[in-house]
Amino acid sequence: MRLNEIRDNEGAHKSRKRVGRGIGSGTGKTSAKGQKGQKSRSGVSLLGFEGGQMPLYRRLPKRGFNNPFAKDFAELTTGKLQKAVDSGKLDAGNSIDGAALLAAGVVRKSKDGVRLINRGELTAKLKLDVAHASKGAIEVVEKAGGSVTVAEKVERQVGKGRKRDRLSAERKAKYAAAMSGDVDENAEVEEE
Repeated sequence: MRLNEIRDNEGAHKSRKRVGRGIGSGTGKTSAKGQKGQKSRSGVSLLGFEGGQMPLYRRLPKRGFNNPFAKDFAELTTGKLQKAVDSGKLDAGNSIDGAALLAAGVVRKSKDGVRLINRGELTAKLKLDVAHASKGAIEVVEKAGGSVTVAEKVERQVGKGRKRDRLSAERKAKYAAAMSGDVDENAEVEEE
């Protein structure tokens, strides 16, 4: 074999169709788009047009919505956790967190951590550190002699832009005391 003999397999490369190059070419004049009109031009979408009647996609009702505050957890069942310990992917002696579960291939990556769910048997004594866990799952782990640490919940700010919601904890306590009458009314409340 020589470099000048190298060729593609038969049919591997198909030359493009040269349209609009004369009437004798077979795809000249109208470039295989039929006659003139809207459909012969680019950027046309007539699939949803029904002659002026209300189209199907507008007759059907809307349903559901996408929650912008929904959490994206990697779900892990107690049964899957026990299977991972039995197969040797996880060491029951060490503390197990999201990074260890991800490294072992037990869960896939998620934005908001791992959620533990009660489904299946769990007999291993495990120390778990997860973002979320159901009550049933926590009971099953504690029954087996283990413990579950759930990440601290961060409260979302309500009524964005309101000054009262932006107050620090200390200033909120002062404000509450002033409202209840425990503090001298003439005392000034610090401004930010």
